[in-house]
Amino acid sequence: MRMKLDDLAAVQGLMVDLDGRTVTVVHRGDPSTIKSALDALRLDTTLVGSTTERTLARLSSRPMAERRALGLALAINAALFVAELGAGILAHSMGLVADSLDMLADASVYALSLFAVGHDARRKRHLAAASGYLQLGLALVGLIEVSRRFLTSEPLPDPRVMIAVAAVALVGNVATLMLLRRARSQEAHFQASWIFTANDIKVNGLVIAAALVVLATGSATPDLVTGAVIFLIVANGARRILNLSRRDAAVGMD
Repeated sequence: MRMKLDDLAAVQGLMVDLDGRTVTVVHRGDPSTIKSALDALRLDTTLVGSTTERTLARLSSRPMAERRALGLALAINAALFVAELGAGILAHSMGLVADSLDMLADASVYALSLFAVGHDARRKRHLAAASGYLQLGLALVGLIEVSRRFLTSEPLPDPRVMIAVAAVALVGNVATLMLLRRARSQEAHFQASWIFTANDIKVNGLVIAAALVVLATGSATPDLVTGAVIFLIVANGARRILNLSRRDAAVGMD
């Protein structure tokens, strides 16, 4: 929807409420052009009301707070990606390596959200597609490495390092969630970032649980299974990004 309206000069801003299934479009002039553009998406769009330019003033006060929250979230996820990747390699843990890739995927989402403002729809689609292909490629490499480790003799992952690093990542994701919540944005990409970060907390818990099982059994299998599951989650997220970018491209040509 955002990409469909990006090229309309009359559109000044959007506020999206996913739960209420409503979109507030701040615009200048006749709304019929906007209605026609939204009708092309075949979402059964209905005009439910209008308001004054005070909405535009309220919307314009938000971007700085949103940029600040997204910038901090990007910094946290980028730092956690580097830390988890390094720790995962040193501790021989595919669970930590996979979790680091999940952090990289989130960092790319935050980066795209920051970059989205002020750029045309085609460039946004290209960036989203590039991010999707990168994540998909890394996930496939990870799954191949998990398969190799299943078939060969590898050192046992260090469960204590897994627990410590995953716990730090958990704290980082909780901090990110609080930053996004404080921004109180109803923008779709902001709400999507909230969902991704909430899911990351579950992934961190999965790595900690796998480490406890490794510690109890002396087997690397729980770590490998956890790594495979997380790589599949990342691959599925990449698939959804690629499908969305293709669908938006098709809609944009209607």
